[in-house]
Formats: sequence, structure tokens, C-alpha cells
Amino acid sequence: MATELTIKQAQVEVDQWIKTVGVRYFNELTNLGILMEEVGELSRLMVRKYGEQSFKESDKGKELSDEMADVLWVLICLANQTGVDLTEALEKNFEKKNIRDANRHQENEKLK
Repeated sequence: MATELTIKQAQVEVDQWIKTVGVRYFNELTNLGILMEEVGELSRLMVRKYGEQSFKESDKGKELSDEMADVLWVLICLANQTGVDLTEALEKNFEKKNIRDANRHQENEKLK
């Protein structure tokens, strides 16, 4: 059984891949643009699968998991480039949400 990939390990492995197979990182603004493109591709597929739009020929064979992984890949690239430890950032984000939203969603009538 293979071990699970942690966020920290993913950051290391993406960095290694970029520096060997990928040659180097695209600059941060290029990667931001690529991230937006990848989010758009994910959005397109979600709208067709769960929304009212029908699939087009060009949508065939695309998988949500692959589109989500593309988004995550570029986000990891941006984190690596800007010195963000995503594990630490996510832990801090949980702390923020647990304080800010401790009762917010339970008290939201729209969610009941």
C-alpha cells in the first residue's frame, strides 16, 4: 500500500519536477494566469456536469479529478514561488474559520 501524499510532500515533489522536467518555474504572473485558466476549465466541466449546460464534443473525456489536480498543481507552484508553506497556511486558515465561523453557519436560517 502506498503512503498518502502530504501537502508538504506535494510541494517538494512539484518543485523537484519543475526544476528537472519543467526546466524552471514560469514567472508568478504567468502562473497566476495559468491558474485562472485551469479554474476556468474546472468551472466549465462543473457547469456541464451539474448545471444546465450540455456537454460539447471538446468536453468529452475530461475528468473533474484531473481538472482539480491541475488547479492544485499550479497553486502549489505559486506557493513554492512565493515561499508559502501550504500546510501551515491551511492550518492557520482552519484556526481563523473556527474562531470567525464558530456559530455563524449553525445560526444561518438559509442552511436549515
